[in-house]
Amino acid sequence: MKAMFKEFKEFMMKGDVLDMAVGIVIGGAFTAIVKNVVDGLITPLIGFVVSLITGTKDLEGALSVLDWTPVKGVTFQFGLVISAIITFIITGFVLFMIVKAANKAKNIRKVEEEKAEEATPAPTAEDYLAEIRDLLKEQAK
Repeated sequence: MKAMFKEFKEFMMKGDVLDMAVGIVIGGAFTAIVKNVVDGLITPLIGFVVSLITGTKDLEGALSVLDWTPVKGVTFQFGLVISAIITFIITGFVLFMIVKAANKAKNIRKVEEEKAEEATPAPTAEDYLAEIRDLLKEQAK
């Protein structure tokens, strides 16, 4: 049982798991922001455009033009679906841009590390032979 807890602790302490948890929390908060922007700005703008096209004067009910009631009491609200799709697209695009920027920063850091490794030359055979010669001289004393 202790081994399982130890393994779980090691798993949770890995950077990838912590990064994923932070990403989920930030993504959830960002989705709430995008949802409010869509509900408060974009959906009314779409309602305004629909009201101009259909000639309705009620902006509140403009998107209800998109609703469909094939059977009494059952209404399909396409305006809500459109708002959800817009929210998804905006959230996905912004998160894509964040991941792209993070990957670019990671690649820059990787390139810098590779340059640092190249700056320190690996020991050559002559270096090893010189070290062996020096050790033999010390032992001969």
